[in-house]
Amino acid sequence: MKIGIIGAGNIGATLTRRLTAAGHDVAVANSRGPETLAELAAETGATAVAAADAAPGAEVVIVTIPEKHIPDLPDGILDGAAEGAAVVDTGNYYPQQRDGRIESIELGMPESAWVAEQLGHPVIKAFNNIYSGHLLELGKPAGSPDRIALPVAGDDAAAKATVMRFVDEIGFDPVDAGGLADSWRQQPGTPVYATDHDADGVRRALAEASPERPAEFRA
Repeated sequence: MKIGIIGAGNIGATLTRRLTAAGHDVAVANSRGPETLAELAAETGATAVAAADAAPGAEVVIVTIPEKHIPDLPDGILDGAAEGAAVVDTGNYYPQQRDGRIESIELGMPESAWVAEQLGHPVIKAFNNIYSGHLLELGKPAGSPDRIALPVAGDDAAAKATVMRFVDEIGFDPVDAGGLADSWRQQPGTPVYATDHDADGVRRALAEASPERPAEFRA
């Protein structure tokens, strides 16, 4: 599968490593230019590209940059992606620590619904609740005891199925976390955030989530 990754921070670089190891054709971009990704490309076999060249032809586009930079992405950043491509948002809103105040999110809009609005494209929310080191190192074969599970939320059933399939491929049990309107259940401060639950534990944590954002994750 052809995958474009926009962002090469902790999660973006980790997904580049895991998805190339799983046999996917990965193009990875950051804001500083492909020459700054030469080492990652050499390590993984991914292709380092300019941000505008990450999406063309991709069946999956992963957007993994700080929330505050989402509005700065160029118009048409997703142009040229394959028809029906899944667009994945891995992001989290950290107003005090990084992003500043985003009014719509403060008023209750789920983070990934806001990202979808900014991109002008539906998104699937995934990979936002796990530490990058755990994503890199703790994957296990399907059926393994205590396999970590990851929630996947979104409204496009086909796109969600695609994302859930490669969650499984890289060593984690995918759990359907509902539609994008429910994706607040996996935002920072919820019971599933920054935890390593199995599939039953993820389902319980999602069910126990409160829509009230903790103070440390409010502006």
